[in-house]
Amino acid sequence: MKPPTARRRVGAAGIVAGLLLAVAAVVLGVWRPWIPAPATTPISAAADGASETSTVIAPAPLVLPEKPTVLVFGDSWTYGSAATVPTLGYAYLLADLLGGETIVDGVRGSGYLKPGLDGPTFGERIAALDPSTAPDLIIIQGSINDRAQGVAGYRDAVNAAWDTLAATYPQATIVVLGPAPHELPVGAATARIDTDLSALAAARGWWYISPIAQEWITAQNYLDVIDVEVGRKHPSTNGHRYLAERVAAALDELRTAPVTEAGGSESTPDE
Repeated sequence: MKPPTARRRVGAAGIVAGLLLAVAAVVLGVWRPWIPAPATTPISAAADGASETSTVIAPAPLVLPEKPTVLVFGDSWTYGSAATVPTLGYAYLLADLLGGETIVDGVRGSGYLKPGLDGPTFGERIAALDPSTAPDLIIIQGSINDRAQGVAGYRDAVNAAWDTLAATYPQATIVVLGPAPHELPVGAATARIDTDLSALAAARGWWYISPIAQEWITAQNYLDVIDVEVGRKHPSTNGHRYLAERVAAALDELRTAPVTEAGGSESTPDE
């Protein structure tokens, strides 16, 4: 918010013109929240309360072998919490949907800043991964577990963890799967995590899938996806199946995503 001494007067014509431009943008544009803006577009980012800008790098379409090996790394959702058995969790079910193999590394309660119930923070866990695994694709999921940790140090922790992940598996494609809401409406801290992760992924040219922006979980399907009683607001067995199908569909979208060059136009059609 600007101080009173910095207020500006805006004429009525300017306001009308701005509204018309906004309406035109909505009518003519199709927003795909998992596809970052062109590479030349600067984005504003608040790191630890400070203002900074970073450049968005448009990622290339996702290319996977016929039978990919996929490392799915994350928190309790990746662990398979609240499924009848953890192996019915979305990360395990992805193997059949992708026609390959999934290596599941989920730790309940873990985040970039918060240690988990069964292991440490994301960064420490990533540092302990076996580099000989050589996955074709890495899906790093979550986490809502950092929502009580605050802003301070969050982006630094994410970048440090991602640097280690990229260095450990330099040949792998990395896709970030943002936090999904465990309750509705989506909390401010969860929304902030989603925004931060999206911006940081875009700065690296990594694909970002946002269950929040894509409205995977809504008031209409919430109780079908989330077990609010025994599962303590984790996905039910049916919910995990649903999430696996949504992740697989999102990855398919990335296979045919248009390539955007700096200052250029999309080289492949939308669909």
